[in-house]
Amino acid sequence: MTPEGWIVLGIIMLCLTFLVGTAISVDIILFAGLAVIFIIGIIPAEEALSGFSNEGMLTVAVLYIVAAGLKETGAIHFIVQKVMGDARTVRKAQLRIMSPVMIMSAFLNNTPIVASFIPALERWSRISQIPASKILIPLSYAAILGGTCTLIGTSTNLIINGLMIEEASIRSIGIFEPALIGIPCAIAGFIYLLIFGDRLLPIRGSSMDTFKDPREYTIEMIVKEGSALSEKTIEEAGLRNLPGLFLIEIQRNKRAIPAVGPYERLKSKDRLIFTGIVDSIIDLQQISGLEPATEQVFKLNAPRNERKMIEAVVSRSNPLVGRTIRRGRFRDRYDAVVLAVSRSGERINEKIGDITMKSGDVLLLEAHPNFVNKYRNSSDYFLVSPIEDSSPVTYEKAWIAGLSLAAMVILAATGVLSMLQAAIVAGGLLLITKCYSYSSALESVDWRVLIAIASALGLGSALEYTGVAKHLASNLLGLSGENAVLALFLTYIATWLLTEMITNNAAAVLIFPIAFSLAESMGVNFIPFAMVIIVAASSSFSTPIGYQTNLMVYGPGGYRFTDFVKIGLPLNLIVAAIAVSLIPYIWNF
Repeated sequence: MTPEGWIVLGIIMLCLTFLVGTAISVDIILFAGLAVIFIIGIIPAEEALSGFSNEGMLTVAVLYIVAAGLKETGAIHFIVQKVMGDARTVRKAQLRIMSPVMIMSAFLNNTPIVASFIPALERWSRISQIPASKILIPLSYAAILGGTCTLIGTSTNLIINGLMIEEASIRSIGIFEPALIGIPCAIAGFIYLLIFGDRLLPIRGSSMDTFKDPREYTIEMIVKEGSALSEKTIEEAGLRNLPGLFLIEIQRNKRAIPAVGPYERLKSKDRLIFTGIVDSIIDLQQISGLEPATEQVFKLNAPRNERKMIEAVVSRSNPLVGRTIRRGRFRDRYDAVVLAVSRSGERINEKIGDITMKSGDVLLLEAHPNFVNKYRNSSDYFLVSPIEDSSPVTYEKAWIAGLSLAAMVILAATGVLSMLQAAIVAGGLLLITKCYSYSSALESVDWRVLIAIASALGLGSALEYTGVAKHLASNLLGLSGENAVLALFLTYIATWLLTEMITNNAAAVLIFPIAFSLAESMGVNFIPFAMVIIVAASSSFSTPIGYQTNLMVYGPGGYRFTDFVKIGLPLNLIVAAIAVSLIPYIWNF
């Protein structure tokens, strides 16, 4: 191995040490490692920057935008609510999410599935009080395991099939042939995660974080006429267990129903009075069939999906102090609507329009984002701050988002367009139909994940460019001697280790010719080796950097590098044992 190769290997090992032993963000560590390799001149610019123009990384970027459209129209919330149902335990939640995701990933690209589910599961986590960290790694792992079950489940399978036909002149793999080994591995992984997932996964990204802010608001909502919530009980409507939110009373036909029980049935035009913290009020605004009791929100100029919730503290010099919100014509003066008022912890019994404003009142507003810049330094308010991720959901366009997602999946699955092209079409359609604004589309992209993916791809390119990857793989496979089963096992180990260090596709392409030469020299059938590569290249469970869906859940789940090692390494060993044990019996040497 060349001196440059040793330097690259040393830098990558140093990056892994920092990932395991420090709390520094994964994108910073990986980018720093890539920058050092590039600056000292080991690899040229085109190799160092290859990850930033990689089609897979760009596809993830566009999928974040598509996921934003699904989120802002409420389409994905609706799907997740149907999938998760009334799951109240970690094990039941994991069961509910893994089952459909495994099945979908067998026929669809797993990246858009994970990208779409993440934001909705974060919200569901807050409502159900089940930490996001308990369900996001199972989401990623289920998508990975499902992808191994068919030829079209992941791009790696298609690449291996192409190499078998073009370079090895071997028969094509049948579309369901990988299922013979993929299904046993998926079932074993499913059972393992159900048994040990709750025990091994950390409690982070919990909905309990929302209780850090003790400020409470009183807000009124109305059950829309013809809403699906009508005739449902409070519990069935999902209004009983919202964390940090309490339904004080229902006003119906000028009659107040206090101390509302879980089995009280809702009626159209019911006025529901809640008190709670701001995060739960945001969740409340996103429940289909409820709308703010104040009609003023429908009179603002900007479309609702372009607005945000904003908190503003009324100052002594505000001209509306001492006047009611209605008489002071708050909407006309500020082009904003007051949704709720918080006043030193006391409950305000008046309707929003009848509340007399006082200095120190904290107003929860719905307004265009430019409200913040306009009044941040105004003497009317002591403090003005936007609330992140608080745009109201516009369910009227959920069907457009659903059709866009279906079109993207069909175009990509049938090969009419690549995954990137299909995602661009879907994202463009959502933007043209105003399912979200251009600014919110840009805000939805998790740039840190993209930098981490691109940097990991760049480090993988450095391993290939300097010959380190090929050297390590050749030496490892050379240990097998004439033992075909041992060669199969070492092929799995080599592919898996390279997948964790570079990418699944690159690992498969790199190992393929080495394994093919090994099989020819032994005079055995190559098909078992191809199947091992298919399974091992997708078995990236031990680190967050080996597979892009792992990186996508890394931040939202509040995970650390060691969390993936703790739960993923045993799963890697289980899948390895099943694959190496069964493959020689299914496909004879």
